[in-house]
Amino acid sequence: MRGLIPVLVVFLAVSGAAEAQVRTVEVRAPRAFGYVLGDLVRAQADIVVDAGFTLQRASLPQAGPLAYWLDLRDLRVEESVAGDARRVRIFLTYQNFYAALDARALEIPGFAVTFESASAHGATTTTAQVPAWQFTISPLREVVPPARENPADYMRPDGRVAAVDVQPLWWRAGGCAALALLAFGALARDRAWGPFRARRGRPFGAALASLRRLARSPDADAAYGDALRALHRGLDATDGRRVLADDLPGFLARHPAYRPDAAGLRDLLAASRLAFFGPGPAAARAALPWPQLEALARRLAAAERAA
Repeated sequence: MRGLIPVLVVFLAVSGAAEAQVRTVEVRAPRAFGYVLGDLVRAQADIVVDAGFTLQRASLPQAGPLAYWLDLRDLRVEESVAGDARRVRIFLTYQNFYAALDARALEIPGFAVTFESASAHGATTTTAQVPAWQFTISPLREVVPPARENPADYMRPDGRVAAVDVQPLWWRAGGCAALALLAFGALARDRAWGPFRARRGRPFGAALASLRRLARSPDADAAYGDALRALHRGLDATDGRRVLADDLPGFLARHPAYRPDAAGLRDLLAASRLAFFGPGPAAARAALPWPQLEALARRLAAAERAA
């Protein structure tokens, strides 16, 4: 805090054993006048004591209201030792809430702080009294303003604000929306969502889309057979060759992403044998119900996307 003006200095000197325990107390402030309602009022209290004494921080004032018009907002302490003296510097920040109608002096209350010197024979305490000090506050307005016919004339006119051109903002918003749409389209294509389910290179995604369409068919047996064929086409397209039951170990060796569904693929091939070379689709549906078949197709499509 530069340029501080000493507003009050108190020199303490006592005789006997306690001589010069507290040497000086000095209060400084940037200025003692020119404050208005709501201003922060800063001050600095410098206390010099014997080097053997230390500040008892519990004795410092606590931040908070001191009066209906005054708050202690902040308090900070710096200590230093030079020779046989200890200097304690207390930085104080108050806030003034006094709505003055005229220029007048207000008093910041003083406070006491305690110092202690401990030795093998016990502890010695002493108190430094930081005195009260004054500052001058000024009113924000006239006490009796000139009379006006229209009460609205007492109010200041609204400030002029320049018009904001929103066209660039709309262009930016449109550009960001277009980029977001492109990014979502790329994500949908990668994850085989919506119209990309049957895209080239995602045969299991296409099979899953076919199963969801076939689930609404009134002919359950025919729909089940078509679902099995769709999954077989997915297996064949993935491996680039016809995949039969005996070919499953080789398929899993060439496509390790589908190894977690090895049991489901074996059930699929077994159900196909029942549907196309055995009793028929009804027996296949009993061995591998539709929900399990669709769940298998969903897992295969997910593994396909991950791969």
